[in-house]
Amino acid sequence: MLVVALRYVSTLVLRNVPDEVIERLERLAAREQLTVQAVAVRELVEASRRGDNPLLLAELPDLSVNASTIVEDLHVERGER
Repeated sequence: MLVVALRYVSTLVLRNVPDEVIERLERLAAREQLTVQAVAVRELVEASRRGDNPLLLAELPDLSVNASTIVEDLHVERGER
């Protein structure tokens, strides 16, 4: 028995993309032997993940550690090397 799962993906059309951006995407694509579309989608995936950062940070526990204490400890630790 063959089961096929179909997944539909959205299409995004970008207008007014500056020529220099297209040229950089073309260079990246050529260097990596990919299509411009593949490079653009990869970069959009990575950029969109940053949208989750505030939520991820909000879920971290508050350890009540002062930032200046961390900086001071780093200076001490680095000085001991």
